[in-house]
Amino acid sequence: MSYELIAAKREELGTGASRRLRHASKLPAVVYGDNKDAVSITMDHNPMFYALKQEAFHASVIDLVIDGVKEQVLLRDFNMHPVKPMVMHADFQRVNPNEKVHVKVSLHFVGADTCPAVKLHSGRISHVTTEVEVCALPANLPTHLDVDLSAMIAGQIVHLSDLKLPEGVELAALLRGKNATVASATGVIVE
Repeated sequence: MSYELIAAKREELGTGASRRLRHASKLPAVVYGDNKDAVSITMDHNPMFYALKQEAFHASVIDLVIDGVKEQVLLRDFNMHPVKPMVMHADFQRVNPNEKVHVKVSLHFVGADTCPAVKLHSGRISHVTTEVEVCALPANLPTHLDVDLSAMIAGQIVHLSDLKLPEGVELAALLRGKNATVASATGVIVE
């Protein structure tokens, strides 16, 4: 899925200027990275607010059009108002299509309700990890990773090294030598 956001450079900086933007339903933001200067921008609030509700948006390369010039960016951070449903600020990082980036993606667990641990051994599946950090070129970034639990039996554990990854995608934890638990199954095997 492709996302596009329209923005404009902003000249007025500071708390008062940001407050005036928010009152006008605008969102102050900043774009940085790729060996270029950071640029303060403003955009309409609602497109960003509704895009944040989509899981894939958080791990996708976004086309950010600043005053007619398109740049590819990743959403790196955003702040929400503590009470109101309002985005207060957003940070975007420029991406180079030829350099790998690190992004956190969510795990989608499939097949847990039909696996032998649940169906045959009255067990439960525990999701120990719900998101992982992947390393890939921007064009290869997945929006999520599926974890197939349909063959799990009681007492079995799924580790990071057991995940099936798309081509060109690596797990950052495995690169650092950590093979954490993703899911585990409990249950009683009666013989």
